[in-house]
This record gives sequence, structure tokens and C-alpha cells, in this order.
Amino acid sequence: MPSHPSAGPAAPPTTATTGYRTLLRNKEFGGLYISFTLSIAASTLSGFALGTLVNHRTGSPFLTAVSMYGATFATVLGALTLMSVADGKRPRRTLLLLQFLSLAGIAAQAVPGLPLAARFALLLTLGFFQSLGTGTRLGLLAEVVPASGYASARSLMNITSGGTVIIGYAAGAALLRYLGPYGVFVAAAALAALGSAVVAATVREHSIRLTRRPGLRRTWAANAELFAHPGRRRLLLNLWVPNGLVVGCEALFLSYDPGRAGTLLAATSAGMLLGDLAVGRLLTADRRRRLALALRLLLAAPFLLFAVHPPVPVAAVAVFLAGVGFAATLPLQEQLLEETPDAIRGQVQGVESAGRMTWQGIGAAVAGGLAQYVAPGTAIAVVAGVSVAVTLLCRPSGGLGR
Repeated sequence: MPSHPSAGPAAPPTTATTGYRTLLRNKEFGGLYISFTLSIAASTLSGFALGTLVNHRTGSPFLTAVSMYGATFATVLGALTLMSVADGKRPRRTLLLLQFLSLAGIAAQAVPGLPLAARFALLLTLGFFQSLGTGTRLGLLAEVVPASGYASARSLMNITSGGTVIIGYAAGAALLRYLGPYGVFVAAAALAALGSAVVAATVREHSIRLTRRPGLRRTWAANAELFAHPGRRRLLLNLWVPNGLVVGCEALFLSYDPGRAGTLLAATSAGMLLGDLAVGRLLTADRRRRLALALRLLLAAPFLLFAVHPPVPVAAVAVFLAGVGFAATLPLQEQLLEETPDAIRGQVQGVESAGRMTWQGIGAAVAGGLAQYVAPGTAIAVVAGVSVAVTLLCRPSGGLGR
């Protein structure tokens, strides 16, 4: 993979941000956005139904949690093996094929009597396909929206993703009462099918693609060059590690205060939504870059208060502010896009997404392991301190926040 910046035109830092309405008037973006929303809804309903089945059959909290979130572990496998398919010559066809495979997997879960081992195998397979689909979708996104609209597009998708998950779990609980878990699987499959139909009707093929056949060797070669480039490597570290460690802090809310954990999680989600909206929609690219370091520090610094066990209202305000800091990913993703050659944008964006999800799991494991030996509040503060240190020591190049 070439180590030079993207050959495509990059928007100057002062370019005005493209608004959500303007983006949604773009037929292709609208199609990608709607199909993304439907895919998130289908995945949420499917995970909820599977978790219900597993809990009913096994009574194991561990297996239930794995059944609901285990697909994320397969994303790293996609990033390491076949993510180069995201930059194949026919991305629309690739995305449709991956969505059809996901649809088939969700529909298979609706078969009564399927052994749990088969259900978990399907779960991991779906995670693998979804990681490749994410890379393909983000590669297309970078081609169908102008550079000045990329941050707004990711902001809108982030906001929608969070809201869809919340609504999806609520809808899943309601549907479960009337349809049962197998009926919820059928509803999820219907949403996945609708998402595929939307892509087929709205997205066209794009030609800024590799001439060589994508595959395992191509994926490894591109990933090796990606991590060999110091600027991109620092960007990925900042996108993955501080974010993942803070998610580890959030994973300890139940241990910190079981009765008020819901309040803290809700406050964090509210901060994330506000941050993505304000930073992605209201700030120009230049302002985002100048505030990037402050946002990255805001992501973790409020959690340091947990060392002194603050009252719940104070803790809720702190984690709300930290949630706003998650918007630091937007300027980092903008710069990563600028420093990526056009022909491999899908693979790089897919690797970034898969790595971020993987580090969230690592962060939860690190924080949980530490909390085995110290109080949860102390563990939260220590992990947050490491996040701050990583942010300060691994500043990406390009003047973000300097």
C-alpha cells in the first residue's frame, strides 16, 4: 500500500461542514444511511432474541452476554483476512452479497431446535460478514459524499446507530411478548432484507478501485503498510486505545453502583449523542481539528473523579461530559481518510472500525481484571489515567489539537 496521502482531493480545514439535510438529499448517501440503520436494527433484534434463547436454555450470564455481543470478536478476523474485498472493483455488488449472507444467517437463527453450537457458529460468521460489510459501506461512503461532508455523515450515522440500538432493544422486548424469540428473528430478517433492497435501489457501482484481485495476501500487504506508516499508526492508536479504555471504565458502572448504573450509562449515551451532533454538525473542519486534543482529553479525564467516589449526581455530570469527548473520533477519522489512498479506503476504514470494537472488548477485560484487586472506583480512575497518558504520548501528526 502506498505510504503517500490520498490521491483524492481533500477539503481544506476551513471548508464549511455539509449539513444533514444536504447529505440526505444525496440518493446514494440516503440509501447507505437507511440500509445501515436497518442493518443495525436487524442485528440488535437478532442479538436480543439469541440472548433470550441462550439465557432460557443455559441460565449462564456469561453465555448470554457472549450471545448478545460475541459477534464483535469476529470483526478482527475480518480485518486480518479478507478486508481487502471492501475495495474490490464492484463495491455495490460486494455489499449486496454480504448483506444477503447476513440475511441468510439471521433467517437460519429462526429455525426452531437448532443446537446452541450451531447458533454460536452462525453468530461468529455473521460478525465476520458484518465487519467486511462495514468496510465496504465506509469505502462507498467516502466516495458518495464530499470531503466536507464526511464528518457530518459519520456523525449522523453514529447518532442513528446509538438511537437505533436503544429503540431496538425496547422493540425487541415488546415483540418478544407477542412473537417469541423465533418471531423476533423473523422480524430481524425482514429488516435485513429491506436493507438489501434499499442498497440495490439506490447505490451505484464506483470505479476508484484496485485492479488486483482482493484476498488474503492483499489484505495482509495493505495492513502491513498501514501500520508501517507512522502517521496512520498514531491515528489508529488514538482511535482505538483511549476509546477502548474508557469503554472499560463504563463496563464497571454495575460494579461501582449497581442501583445507579442505569443512570450513569444513560448520562454517557446522552453525552455521546450531543457530542456527535455538535462536533459533527455545528463545527467546521478547522474548529474540529483545533478542539481535537481537548476532546480526546475530555473523553477520559472526568473519570478520574471516581477515585474519590463522588455522589451519583456529580458522577453523572462527569460521565456526560466524558461522553461528549467520544466525538474526538470525528476529526481523527477525517485525517485518516485524508491520509489513505483512494483505492484502499474501504479496507482502512474497515480495519479502523474493527480495531475500535476489539479494543472496547480489551478495555472491558482490562478494567474488569483490575477491579478484581482494587475497588471499582479506583479501577475506573486508573484506567482513565492510562487513557489520558496514551492520548498525550501518542498525539497524531498533522496538527490535530495543537
